[in-house]
Amino acid sequence: MQAARTITTVTETHLMTSAFLKREVQVDCYLPGTTNLLSQTTLLLINDGQNLAEMDFAGILQGLYDDEAISPLFCIGIHCGTDRKNEYGTAKLLDYKGRGTKAALYNRFIFEELLPFIRKTYDAPSFLEKSFAGFSLGGLSALDMVWNNPHEFTKVGVFSGSLWWRDKSQDDPDFNEETDRIMHRQVKEGAYAPWLRFFFEVGTLDETADRNNNGVIDAIDDTVSLIDDLVTKGYHRKNDIQMLVLADGKHDVPTWARAFPDFLRWGWGKNTEVME
Repeated sequence: MQAARTITTVTETHLMTSAFLKREVQVDCYLPGTTNLLSQTTLLLINDGQNLAEMDFAGILQGLYDDEAISPLFCIGIHCGTDRKNEYGTAKLLDYKGRGTKAALYNRFIFEELLPFIRKTYDAPSFLEKSFAGFSLGGLSALDMVWNNPHEFTKVGVFSGSLWWRDKSQDDPDFNEETDRIMHRQVKEGAYAPWLRFFFEVGTLDETADRNNNGVIDAIDDTVSLIDDLVTKGYHRKNDIQMLVLADGKHDVPTWARAFPDFLRWGWGKNTEVME
């Protein structure tokens, strides 16, 4: 006889009208069964929430719960809008094409509209901790938000992150990747918050670009160098940072679906380790 489930994933969808983003925002809530103890649960916000349905995120969570592999999580999948490249940029700096004009507004949506809505709807004035994750440009957005609001978050998950995001074209003769990649510069210039932890996933087939012709794709180079910057800042490579490289991983939803259980075990696992 199969053992009774200790946690059953419940999915609920809400439509919010955002005054900041001037659009309707769909949020999918993946609840760990009962909502009575959400104050003792981690809140995990996830950009590009529309991708979660494609990867059967509810099934991923349920499988981990059935294996008693992770602690309960309250996950919020935030669907992107049509102006994704402006909402998901870096809040303080535009990229070299002027993209990211609504990133600061997206920050305000998260803190002033979404979080109050979630707290009120689910009668949860607080959570055990809050974390953020995202895919591609949504991963950059999640990292930017966590890094610049460290007292709000504890962990961040970046899947195929757009860490190339820069304020000078790489075709510019003065382009310097050490100073012109926006997220890297923010880490170099930012303050050390010892409680933050970072998870990065990248696939060897994420892209083909290799701007410095070193035989390593930019997606991996940009991730490795950002991790180096975090280590220089004071974070411990083993305890605070996890990099998962998928040998045949692509820049797509099936790859991120493969990697997401590793992220969840890394962040909220019960005596498990992420395998590289």
